[in-house]
Amino acid sequence: MEYQEIDLHSAITALSCSLDLVGVDEVRHGKRVAMMAYHIARELNWPDAECFSILHAGMLHDCGVAQIHEHRQLTETLEWEGADAHAERGSDYLSECPPLSHLAEEIRYHHTRWENLVKLDLNDRIRLRANLLFLADRIDVLQINYLNSEKILISAPEIVTRLRGYAGTLFATQLLDAFAHIAQSQAFWLAMDPDYLDEDLRGLGKNIPHVSLSFFAQRELARLFSRVVDAKSPFTEQHSERVALVARKLAEDFGIQNTELGQIEIAGLLHDIGKLRVSEDIIEKPGKLTTDERACMQRHSYDTYRILQRVFADTKIPVWAGFHHENLRGEGYPFKTQESEQDLECRIISVADVFQALAQTRPYRNSMALSDILADLDRRVLDNELDATVVDMLKANAEAYYQLAKG
Repeated sequence: MEYQEIDLHSAITALSCSLDLVGVDEVRHGKRVAMMAYHIARELNWPDAECFSILHAGMLHDCGVAQIHEHRQLTETLEWEGADAHAERGSDYLSECPPLSHLAEEIRYHHTRWENLVKLDLNDRIRLRANLLFLADRIDVLQINYLNSEKILISAPEIVTRLRGYAGTLFATQLLDAFAHIAQSQAFWLAMDPDYLDEDLRGLGKNIPHVSLSFFAQRELARLFSRVVDAKSPFTEQHSERVALVARKLAEDFGIQNTELGQIEIAGLLHDIGKLRVSEDIIEKPGKLTTDERACMQRHSYDTYRILQRVFADTKIPVWAGFHHENLRGEGYPFKTQESEQDLECRIISVADVFQALAQTRPYRNSMALSDILADLDRRVLDNELDATVVDMLKANAEAYYQLAKG
């Protein structure tokens, strides 16, 4: 069975954009941490493989953060006693994702003080890498108010002095020494400009050995990010995973095989990746959304489409995932496509998304019984919102699909 192969570095870089959405106001935090950690590692003469690895760890260090409220806590204070929670979540996610499991332990401790790290049963490499992520993360917190401004050059010495005051307590002295040396260069700070940052990441990618991912590895990477998305709210727990299962089974029942079958599963897992930008206050709102809130919610499928284009540009995955709120009347969002423009796979994911959501408890209603869900689907078919052939396929084995949706 043949599957499209994608490069691991390209996937990490592109998918880290989804993690950037959580910050809303502090976008590219992960990329800045990654680049600063990379440059400090180079200053320490770490081997190329270690430097590239810490770059990837930096981009993914906050994969345990899905909620905007939590992200703001992490980017407004130098230390926060609740920081370990997201580090543990991120480590758990990574440990269950084979392509990235080697980063799990250092992510687990990237908010742990150096004076505590030295007491833990960790090897020296993990200890130092975790602390380098912590240092780069806190540098970014201190420079956040000066981003995209030459005023950072005025404030940089104060940032260095403040952090060096934590030598041996928060941070390893050797890491602070390397940082202090490289921070004398104006280029270290000015390279954090968004345009330069993205350009430098693309340039580094050309030097990183190409590592392709099999379909299995791609699916596990997709599952990692689906878990981050679904963690935004207890009301959406396992939503993406369940949508992917329902969509795959529907695709099988329609006779879809091989590459397309795997890709529709990945599209189902990642269909809501753009929702990381949406505040949990909106997702969990029990009442009707305001005009502004509805606009915020409606952009998530476009963000999904654009993010997935960077990873799966030569596949239909971005379209199948990004079109999940289109309808057959041409009145869906974000593209207002007509029925003739929607692949069967798009229509399958749309049905799977609605079906699973109705089977799941949400802030504004309880989980619906199967008979009520089927009646709702029939209404949507009559309204020319969902495809009748897909709904009929689901209804032919409705109880089995209901169990897949409920878990």
